[in-house]
Amino acid sequence: MSDIPNTRIRTALFTVPLVAIGVLGSATAPAEATTSHPAGPLTCRGEGVDPQALVRHRTETVIHAPLRTIWKLQTDVERWPYWQDAITTMKRLDHGPFRKGSAFRWTTPIPPNPATPATGLDITSTVQQLKHHSCIRWTGPAVGEGLRIDGVHVWNFTRVKGGIRVSTEETHTGAEVEADVPTATKLLRQGLEAWLRDLKTAAEAPHRPH
Repeated sequence: MSDIPNTRIRTALFTVPLVAIGVLGSATAPAEATTSHPAGPLTCRGEGVDPQALVRHRTETVIHAPLRTIWKLQTDVERWPYWQDAITTMKRLDHGPFRKGSAFRWTTPIPPNPATPATGLDITSTVQQLKHHSCIRWTGPAVGEGLRIDGVHVWNFTRVKGGIRVSTEETHTGAEVEADVPTATKLLRQGLEAWLRDLKTAAEAPHRPH
């Protein structure tokens, strides 16, 4: 699920698997980020993003931290608000280990834009596929006043020399985003880059136990 540019809004809307709407992103890409798209979409256990979606983006970065640290940050969803300013509330809807079927509800503010008024997005995400320390795929709707986005979000975690390459790809569908695909895609890109930047900053923090 993810975002429309605004410091606080930045990642959530487009990052919402919906992440939701990638709307929340900063215009600055995270260090070492790249938007090159290797052959084929990202997948998790054979499933990827929506192949029919008009709004889509893929990006990645290398994080110089242990995989267990990065995985913990990404899967301990109830702590997302501590390292992602764009997320205002978060509630895990199930208990136990983060796994296939896990669900969580979160909110993020969205500023006014040409298509919709200022609103807040209420996002419900459900994990559809997961492979420990390797990949996650979640889906879900992001709903706000005059706005609904359905998203699919895939994450891959790959060991590389010096760290972990975190790759992410997301698609959005819905009348509002499809009314202006270039703008929606730009916002999604900003949201995903902001998410990677925040994840990298949190994982590489000197005080964080590895």
